[in-house]
Amino acid sequence: MAKNNKYILGTRGSKLALWQSNHVAATLKEKAGVDIELKIIKTQGDKILDAPLSKIGDKGLFVKEIETALLECEADLAVHSSKDVPTQIPEGLVLGAFLKRVDSRDVLIARDGKGLDELPAGSIVGTSSLRRIAQVLNRRPDLQIKDVRGNLDTRLRKMEDGEYDAIILAAAGLDRMGWNEGITERIATEVMLSAVGQGAIAVEIRDDDDDMRELMRHLEDAQTRAAVIAERALLRELEGGCQIPIGALGVIEGGKLKLDGMVASLDGTKMIRDVIAGDPDDAEALGVELANTLRGMGADEILAEVRAQVEFAP
Repeated sequence: MAKNNKYILGTRGSKLALWQSNHVAATLKEKAGVDIELKIIKTQGDKILDAPLSKIGDKGLFVKEIETALLECEADLAVHSSKDVPTQIPEGLVLGAFLKRVDSRDVLIARDGKGLDELPAGSIVGTSSLRRIAQVLNRRPDLQIKDVRGNLDTRLRKMEDGEYDAIILAAAGLDRMGWNEGITERIATEVMLSAVGQGAIAVEIRDDDDDMRELMRHLEDAQTRAAVIAERALLRELEGGCQIPIGALGVIEGGKLKLDGMVASLDGTKMIRDVIAGDPDDAEALGVELANTLRGMGADEILAEVRAQVEFAP
């Protein structure tokens, strides 16, 4: 499809998605001298905004239509937030590059400027993530959780309009957009473990596209790949979609990959968590090993209970 050094990049149309895609395009232009044209593709997750994510399905909500465009050669590459990419990639596609990860933490933005531990009892906290809900309730069972959907700017506006006392968002998106002035607290990972892949940008390409594979070396960060691959292996092993209360974070320290994993019940009353460390080259195996450790601690029972409570769309 690509001719005369021009490639088509498939992306969602949100401000954050366009920022990420333009960042990738500018990097490839600078380092490889290629031109990238953006093709905006609306996904199911963009179209359905009046229901919690857990009610409309859990896999590929924000990537499926873009992956179809890749497979049908209507795009040469796709840029995703890594946390939106299901652990099972369609046959014929591959994650060609992971850009260097930025802050993986979640943040709290509160109208009164209070942190998570200081919010008054009964405060309304907005989030559509079961992972965030479980961890908030584990620490603050006296808070009220209310679903919030929409792009970053939409969610921020809803809080400013008084629908919520506070909302929880990913630090990375706010930092990239330059909207981080209002952040009340960057929540420590000891309190709230990140979503798998949070803070990392993934670039998806066709498996047989040698030209695009060559371009990916200008974007690839090996440490981020090792960390995210380990996290994704843990998630896949536990069969958790994006709307299951599972958190994981891989960090390379002193040449070792440290992987932290967590599974919780929806109400936060049950939570198991453990850490493993090993060779970054064994990232996949480390993720599987930690998943099995969590299983031994009762992960399967907790997740079975979660699945029974959450009504996924067919």
